[in-house]
Amino acid sequence: MTAPASSAPPATTAPAAATQPAAPVLPYATLLAFSRYVDRTGPAKANFVGGLRKQRASRSGFNPHGQFVKALKSDLAFHTGGTHVNQVPDLVKPRWRPLYQALVPGTLAYLNSLGDPRSVELAQTHDALGLLGGLPVKINPHLGLRFADGHAEAVRLHFDEAPPSDELVLASLHLMARHMDQVLPHAEPVLVDVRRGVTHRRSPSVRAEQVESWLAGEAAAFSAIWSTAA
Repeated sequence: MTAPASSAPPATTAPAAATQPAAPVLPYATLLAFSRYVDRTGPAKANFVGGLRKQRASRSGFNPHGQFVKALKSDLAFHTGGTHVNQVPDLVKPRWRPLYQALVPGTLAYLNSLGDPRSVELAQTHDALGLLGGLPVKINPHLGLRFADGHAEAVRLHFDEAPPSDELVLASLHLMARHMDQVLPHAEPVLVDVRRGVTHRRSPSVRAEQVESWLAGEAAAFSAIWSTAA
């Protein structure tokens, strides 16, 4: 006798879960990245922005200068005139020691240029998010200083082997000044070339509206390159 056919419905394969599209990686730059971008020309600009976009998408990145900045801040906070900066190369991993040793002489020269260590206080700064056209740029000085005579400075440190170009200095100082009400009210923006101990300040002959127009064009190109690098 033949068994009756089953009345159960045929088995089906469960549909695969829909793949969610990846969220778009929107254009974004830190002050360091944007100032380095304007310092480049031609294809180097596109290569640089493409690298930034990949780095942001992978959430990668490492700051090798973190311990050095902490040492500099300690000397400023405790009025020790370079004791911590002198010691920090011996406290880092051997791979970073040559870098830190190369930064020490210029940093000591910068500290000496500030005058009596007791006449300078470390001041709290705040990061700001500025917009150049539609491009968000994070404005993040390394430290703030307040002097005995009452004036203050928001300081960005330049660690690169090559000295900062005029374009890099101009962009860095303008963008810090643009958002100084948030960063450190009434302070002067300063860029310090750490390796050479040289301090850069804004020139009174530079017209802010011209710099703003130039940076707006650079920001538009940055965003366009970022989009085509997707």
